Amino acid sequence: MSLIFVLNGPNLNLLGKRQPHIYGTETLADVERDCRALAAELGHEIRFHQSNREYEIIDWIHEAREVAAGIVINPAAFTHTSVAILDALNTFEPPVIEVHISNVHKRESFRHHSYVSLRADGVIAGLGTQGYLLGIRRVATLIAAAAS
Repeated sequence: MSLIFVLNGPNLNLLGKRQPHIYGTETLADVERDCRALAAELGHEIRFHQSNREYEIIDWIHEAREVAAGIVINPAAFTHTSVAILDALNTFEPPVIEVHISNVHKRESFRHHSYVSLRADGVIAGLGTQGYLLGIRRVATLIAAAAS
């Protein structure tokens, strides 16, 4: 059983309450429940975190270096601003999948650039919260491929 970190950036604690026309009505607790169920079905364990503080996300990436077989990350607004998160992800060898609930490419132009994408092994955008599940499936596939 491998450990997968699911990391969430700023304002995702308001998921289901903030701009539901963009982000939907599911809460972050709903996403966590679904991620845990899928991970268990695939034979993996989840460590699920959310923070509005950049340094906490960086600390979790550093922790993941020691214990995780993959990361699924929705860096939210830090996507477009955080070289520090990119630098932390660059120290993490296993797979990283970047997830965005909305289609960032249909939104404001500043959202079209992602520092995290420079490290990510894949990017999922615009598929709602289902993107998290697809990210976990992809990380699980990459973990299995690396083990064989």
